[in-house]
Amino acid sequence: YRLWVLLHLARDGITTAREKELKQYGLTVREFAALFIIDIIDFSGAKATVAEISRYLYRKPHTVSTLVDRMLKRGFVIKVKDLDRKNMVRVYLTDKGREVYDKAATRESICEIMTCLSDEERQQLISSLKKLRNKALKQLGLEDHAHLLGY
Repeated sequence: YRLWVLLHLARDGITTAREKELKQYGLTVREFAALFIIDIIDFSGAKATVAEISRYLYRKPHTVSTLVDRMLKRGFVIKVKDLDRKNMVRVYLTDKGREVYDKAATRESICEIMTCLSDEERQQLISSLKKLRNKALKQLGLEDHAHLLGY
């Protein structure tokens, strides 16, 4: 349990540093994550939907729908009805969304924090975190989408 608490404290500290960095671009960590996923799905040639974004973020579709609606109001994304499947809505980055995403993609705070680990320590951490993630996903009966992102 102490390890789990330490893992959360480390994640919370890194997240807080990232939130501080993203604030200058008017983004939250969740919004940036969604923009990142939309970009990756689009780059792969697929079309982003709320359901697909939620699978990558391991969040419920209604939570991601609320997030997308908030980003829509701020002009970062647009929603377009799928011409083939009338009940499906595709999500795309707008020019404004692309611009803010590109600026926020530097991730300086995360890079700075990670420099305290040697290359070997980073590789060990990656291996350990993948094991933990895979075990958690198996227990939850969820499909692993992170491998599509190179994780």
